[in-house]
Amino acid sequence: MAVGLAATHAAKRALVIAPQWIGDAVMTEPLLRRLQARGERLTIGALPWVAPVYRAMPQVAEVIEFPFAHGGLQLRERRRLAQQVDGQFDVAYICPNSLKSALLPFLAGIPERVGYLGEARVGLLTHRLKNPSKGKRPPMVAFYCALSGEADVNADRPQLHIDPAAADAVLQVLGLQRGGYVVMAPGAEFGPAKRWPTRHFAELARQLSLPVVLLGSAKEADLCAEIEQGCQTPGLSSTPPPPIINLAGKTSLAQALAVISATRSMVSNDSGLMHVAAGFGVRQVAVFGSSSPLHTPPLNAAAHVVWLKNDPSYQPPLDCAPCFERVCPLGHTRCLNDIRAARVLAFL
Repeated sequence: MAVGLAATHAAKRALVIAPQWIGDAVMTEPLLRRLQARGERLTIGALPWVAPVYRAMPQVAEVIEFPFAHGGLQLRERRRLAQQVDGQFDVAYICPNSLKSALLPFLAGIPERVGYLGEARVGLLTHRLKNPSKGKRPPMVAFYCALSGEADVNADRPQLHIDPAAADAVLQVLGLQRGGYVVMAPGAEFGPAKRWPTRHFAELARQLSLPVVLLGSAKEADLCAEIEQGCQTPGLSSTPPPPIINLAGKTSLAQALAVISATRSMVSNDSGLMHVAAGFGVRQVAVFGSSSPLHTPPLNAAAHVVWLKNDPSYQPPLDCAPCFERVCPLGHTRCLNDIRAARVLAFL
């Protein structure tokens, strides 16, 4: 059981199995801070596309990039890696709820293995936490922090850090000036029901006085191209729009983190990069649609959330939100279409 776990883990060598999504990775940072504060040496096992997030956490001693792909058990690869780390760790914290994420610590013979129950993992874990039902699940930061076995986790907030000199080196390569641009991240991996329309991003960009940097993966290049094209459409103002710097698919995640850390402000959907901005404490506006800021908010004193669900002046009320669907099941996506650029601009 998890009771008493915190008091027994001082000075232990810990392996933390990281989530596979960028936002979830950011939200594990308070857990890692708690573990490091009580003397545990932290090694993170992470998939390559989230590993850079953990390199922005000073409490992490080492990052192991897992050679695994999405889907499949990949038992042979897990056995091989388990043999390589055998005897190197005293305790493992398994952040994902999947069966396969618990296999490596078990196969490596790590004596203490902490995680939530789920996917028939009873025999793979030595310290098991009951998985809350969907209706009673706490915010994700508290959900991960509970793996520490400590109490009073509800006030924890993620914190990321990049050496300013290293960030400035990235900015120089990309032709950017610290504090001299606004970042827009129009993507959301989950689906279109979480994406503010690109026409609204473009309308907002045309009203800004600073250059706009568009960030996203190669999968989001089309979204960013739509915003870039929309910014070239003449608006009501005779003032020319600010420069648009489209970096979608052109940066590594490590470079994107540096760009976000040095931005004047950022506008995004409920996405992994939203949580990155929160971790750096930059001024940000987070636009929510089908998901809920009650569950995965940007935990940042400088963040503003725009969500029509909790706006009493918006009529008719969004009784359908949050639906947590990838695509609007009603076909209108009012929760995002009806958020105008002026509303977001008011917070920038």
